[in-house]
Formats: sequence, C-alpha cells, structure tokens
Amino acid sequence: MKLTKLFTKPEIALLGCLLAAAGLSGCQTTIGGQTLPSAWFLRDDVQYFPAGPEFQLSNQVQAIEEYKAAQEGLAEELGEEPPGPFAPGP
Repeated sequence: MKLTKLFTKPEIALLGCLLAAAGLSGCQTTIGGQTLPSAWFLRDDVQYFPAGPEFQLSNQVQAIEEYKAAQEGLAEELGEEPPGPFAPGP
C-alpha cells in the first residue's frame, strides 16, 4: 500500500516537518519552573568541577600577611616601631 493513498501531499509534508522537529529537539526545556534534561542526558559528557578551598579569601589573607611582614621588616631596618592599622594624620 502506498503512502500517497493514505495521506495527501500536504499531510505528508506536515508529518515530515513534525518528525524533523521532534528529532532536532534534544535540548533542555523548562516546563513549570523545572529544568528537564535532554533525551540524551545519559550519553552527555559529565562536567566535573572539583571542590575549591572552603575559605575563599586565602589569597587575600596571604597578601595581607606578606604586606605586614614587609612593613615590619622596613620598620626594623629604620629602627622605628611598625605602623599600626591607622596612621595619625598630619
């Protein structure tokens, strides 16, 4: 039995477009506030982000300690007392 006997040409074109759209729609969708995975989520590459340090400001603390050590070293070379957190104004 031929396909043209079951469907007319516009119906075949519409069916072809629907099948193409269904085949190309393999992305994530948002329905009712939920992000749903694609049809191929089991075959997707896993994106792994290793856990970082728990204390996020470790570089800043290290820079402050280096600055304080440099200031104390300069003050000792000049024979002065290391500066406090607030220097007196002129």
